[in-house]
Amino acid sequence: MIFDVARIRSDYPALAEGFLHFDGAGGTQPAGPVIEAIARAMRTAVSNRGTAHEPARRSGEFVAAARAAVADLVGGDPAGVVFGPSATALTYLVSRTLAQGWAPGDEVVLSRLDHDANVRPWVQTGATVRWAELDPATGELPVEQYRELIGPRTRLVAVTAASNATGTVPDVRSIAGLAHAAGAQVYVDGVHATAHRPTDVAALGADFYVTSAYKWSGPHYAAVVADPAVWEPLHPKKLIPSPAGAPDRFEYGTLSFELLAGITAAVDFLAGLSGAEGDRRSRVLAGMAAAEEHELGLLDRLLAGLTADDRVTICPAGAQRCPTVSFRLAGEAPADTARRLGEQGICVSHGDYYAVEYFEAAGLRATGGAVRASIYHYNTADEIDRLLEAL
Repeated sequence: MIFDVARIRSDYPALAEGFLHFDGAGGTQPAGPVIEAIARAMRTAVSNRGTAHEPARRSGEFVAAARAAVADLVGGDPAGVVFGPSATALTYLVSRTLAQGWAPGDEVVLSRLDHDANVRPWVQTGATVRWAELDPATGELPVEQYRELIGPRTRLVAVTAASNATGTVPDVRSIAGLAHAAGAQVYVDGVHATAHRPTDVAALGADFYVTSAYKWSGPHYAAVVADPAVWEPLHPKKLIPSPAGAPDRFEYGTLSFELLAGITAAVDFLAGLSGAEGDRRSRVLAGMAAAEEHELGLLDRLLAGLTADDRVTICPAGAQRCPTVSFRLAGEAPADTARRLGEQGICVSHGDYYAVEYFEAAGLRATGGAVRASIYHYNTADEIDRLLEAL
């Protein structure tokens, strides 16, 4: 597969500033076509959606195009794409709506691997929580434990498609199979995974799949995707005059039409990463596969360098992983390591990155968590070497 990283980097205006961006798990830089699409939409006459005049029709076209783009990105149905300001906000929306039909004693199964956005909204429904634990030696989320955790009162299993802290990729498909066999639904946090590997919500077995565009070169906006039949029986609290049909009834207030234009442009950009031909879904899959191969090659280089340094302790992540590494440098607080790298123009994250349960389970949260280096497709081998040299 063709992956011309120099060409791709030229489409990211922010890279011209010279910083080394290893903080993609917290948010990637936007691609140039995304910036241009947002600006173009804001220079265009639009109004709230309607049919009476052209500006009203245009806004509806922005929404429809973005639903189709997200569907192509993750393998969903445009009629099942719901937009919102963030993955956290959308997960709260879904959790509160589902919980309207739950009874005392109903259960949810959560994991210690997940970002708190796929933990706290379910805890706060009041359902009984059962916890899937990590293997501390490998960083894996063993599937077998779910056979005991999932039971007749399980209403939902929430699990990440990839850890934003360690890059661990759980066997979501097998977990979903156990959940569905018990009649439970599955909510998958795809915020980290979508940016790094081809996604197929049906293959994962996800009833709901949430993703944030700013993790894959787009604007700060999010979507949760489900089959239209899954949305149909759900009725969130809403204003009387707001739309009654799905997916619109799940979207509070006026959508950000310019950001939706940016989302469409971001998916189109990802579809062009490898130069493949065909329909957009095929090109997205090819582009993301090429990006994944590039990123995993850089990850191997980073891990080899970190492993060779006996002052570095790496948080385990298992065999299947996204290109994200959490580590600590002996004798130094993670915040200090991140600050000193930042002084050299190298952008990394530190702390718990909202992966509260993971860092509590690892016994690291009270002492500052870890340093996170997250690779994205615009990173290069030279940048990996410069990060290792700086460390």
